[in-house]
Amino acid sequence: MSKSKFERNKPHLNVGTIGHVDHGKTTLTAALTRVCHEVWGTGSASAFD
Repeated sequence: MSKSKFERNKPHLNVGTIGHVDHGKTTLTAALTRVCHEVWGTGSASAFD
């Protein structure tokens, strides 16, 4: 069984956050996700109000 070559064809961004509770980690990650969606048109942005 031969392995096929993996080709990355989608942009990706790994985000790691460290911080104390209630210091805006989720808000920052949501803002980054929204900007990436607006700039590259990938992924999705959903409001969780």
